[in-house]
This record gives sequence, structure tokens and C-alpha cells, in this order.
Amino acid sequence: MSLVDLLLEPLGYEFMVRALITTVITAVVCALLSCWLVLIGWSLMGDAVSHAVLPGVVLAYIVGAPFALGALAFGLLAVGLIGVIRDTSRVKEDAAIGIVFTTLFAFGLVLISVTPSQTDLSHILFGNLLGVSPTDLVQIGILAAIVAVVLLVKRRDFTLVAFDATHAHAIGLNPRVLRGALLGLLALTAVVALQTVGVILVVAMLIIPGATATVLTRSFARMLVIAPIVSVVCSAAGLYASYYLDAASGGMIVLAQGLAFLLAYLLSPTQGLVTSRILARRRSRGKSAEARGATGTDIEGAAAETKTAWRPDALASRRSRSPKL
Repeated sequence: MSLVDLLLEPLGYEFMVRALITTVITAVVCALLSCWLVLIGWSLMGDAVSHAVLPGVVLAYIVGAPFALGALAFGLLAVGLIGVIRDTSRVKEDAAIGIVFTTLFAFGLVLISVTPSQTDLSHILFGNLLGVSPTDLVQIGILAAIVAVVLLVKRRDFTLVAFDATHAHAIGLNPRVLRGALLGLLALTAVVALQTVGVILVVAMLIIPGATATVLTRSFARMLVIAPIVSVVCSAAGLYASYYLDAASGGMIVLAQGLAFLLAYLLSPTQGLVTSRILARRRSRGKSAEARGATGTDIEGAAAETKTAWRPDALASRRSRSPKL
């Protein structure tokens, strides 16, 4: 079977086409947001929001509402609760995040265990990429478009707040509002990724692409290009691998992204662990060669001076210049 056949065979199934489109959309929007999450240091916040949406999804199923509506409501609720606990008590932000997301996640697990359902609600935990319906695809596309447009339009403001909130406030921006907007976009993105990899693995798609781009470049503008490209390639590769290996699609997507980060971590041209050690050895060898060359030149010069000093004409010249007593 040729490479073209390997690429085209899965696309002969309609559910695989929808899965691939969903994967690409999710990969792009998660990668864009991950750049700011990594820059600000909100990896734990991404984990919190992605897990906190679980009870919202289950409650939406119980009342017959769209899953995205319930997930968004609880994502925003989690963000609000974290802010309230942090601002009105001595509890620090990381502790507040841990309290809120573990409690809401546990609440979701309890709801799943007591809710009679003909639908396998475990798909919420692990994703159901191959079961995406046309309606789900439209919903995912709309939410992803909202997140991507806001991120790209307000990218300068978000970036300034991430680097220097004090300067942003000095020029008239409101850091609190901008951070709140980012958290709202995080909740929307968690809803988008819910169908792809499930609640448990959403945090991987929200963190790994940005972390990989950070290792590959020091420019934030380049990060916004590299992260989506890496995320899309890895997500598509993971989906194809899941098809041919008959494995979980969400797990394979995250494994592919983790492998991409490992390769970047080891082989990045500027920051790779292996690359840096190779360059360090080359520089060390170059310095040693220069030192040996310089030492050899000094020895040859000293030998030449010694030979010149003991030549008969040199001795005679020195005797003629010596003062007579």
C-alpha cells in the first residue's frame, strides 16, 4: 500500500472526515491559547477549568440541553470561584485552583455514577472524536472561531498583560478585565476540546503545543505560528495512528504531541538538550585547538630566538656593541 493510499483510505469514511476536521479546528485553537497559558504560567488553571466542566456536561445531559452550554457555565463558574477564594481569603491561587477543580470534578463523577443513561457518559472523560455529529462539528467550529478571533484581535493586549501588567495598567489597559477574558476563552476552548480528547486530556492540548513552541523559538510572534502547526500535524498523525492501530484517538493525539515536545526538547537548534551539549563540546574543542596552536607558536618563537642568539654573527654583533673598559 502506497503512502497516498494510507492517507486516503481513512477519509473514505464520513465519520473520519468529521473527526479530522474537528481535530484540526481543536488543535489550532488550543495551540493559540496555549501560548499565553505557558507565558503567564497558567498551566494549572487550564487543568482546573478543563476538569471543572464535567458536572456541567452531565447536568446538561440530564435536562436535555446542549453539552457545550453546561460545560461553558461550569467553566466560568470555576473561574469565578477561584477568583473569589483567592481574593477574599488567605488561600493562595494554586490552593484555590486545587480546591475548586477537584471538588467540581468529583461532583461530576458522582453525577455520572447516579445518572441513568443510555449514553456512555464516559465519553465525556476520554473523548468521542469518532462520534462527532454534523451538529457537534458546527458547534465546535463556531466556538473555536470566537476564541481564535478574540485571541488574534487582542493579542497585543494579552501579551502586554502577560509580560508586564503594571505597564499595561499605566497605558490605560485593565489587566483584571483582560485576564478575565483569557479565562473565559479558556472555558470556551475546554468546551471545544471536550469532544476531541475528553475532560482528562484537554489540559495536554492546552499546554503541550505552547511548551513545544517555547523550546523551538524565543519570539512570541513565532510561537503563535509554530504552536498551531505542530499541534495540527501531531493531532492528524495521532488520529491516523489510532485508525490503523485501533487505539483510542484522544490518547494517540496526546501521545503524538508529547513525542513532538520530547523531540523539540532534545533536538531544538537553539535550546535542545542534545544540540546544546554538542555545540558546547565543539566550542570546547575549538578553544583547546586554539590554545594548543598558541602554545606551539610561542615555543617555536622561543626556539627561533634561542637559535638566533647563539649564531656566531649575533655573538660578534653583541661583542661589538658591548662597552669597553
